Amino acid sequence: MADRITMSRETTAAPDRVWAVLTDLDAAAATLSGVTAIEKLTPGPYRVGTRWRETRTMLGRQETQELEVTGVEALGSTRIEAHAGGIDYVTTFDLESLHPGTRLTMTFEGVQPDAGPVRRLVGAALAPLGRRVTNRIMSGDLDDIVAAAERPAAPARARRPLGDDARTGCRGVGTGLA
Repeated sequence: MADRITMSRETTAAPDRVWAVLTDLDAAAATLSGVTAIEKLTPGPYRVGTRWRETRTMLGRQETQELEVTGVEALGSTRIEAHAGGIDYVTTFDLESLHPGTRLTMTFEGVQPDAGPVRRLVGAALAPLGRRVTNRIMSGDLDDIVAAAERPAAPARARRPLGDDARTGCRGVGTGLA
């Protein structure tokens, strides 16, 4: 049994800005209103093999899933996979440059590879609720990513040269921050 949902959003933000938001796991909990926590499990930049635990509130409960990046085409697409409750989940984000702007398309697929007759029956009964919940989550995530991509980038903080620090009275150890 497989279920696939696809939806898109268009934004005035350039593909590189959308990609930066999409792949910034350190800011994901602040960016995505449905995510309450992110715990990175692999160090370094976003790439194939990057893994993290993501906690969301769904149907009034906290749910944590481990996710892994299984495909990356920089500024073009990324594929993220998870496995829970006997179901394999695949989420793909595709970026298309619109000159100006970007179309961000999200595809979510759940596959239950070894579903026996009872599981298939239960899955069919719960499918409408699952689709509604998934549609709401996907729509919220896309809206949040687009909103973050369209926000002006925060200006870089000016750095003071190292030297005497009048605030602390220390010589030669300025903080470097303005």
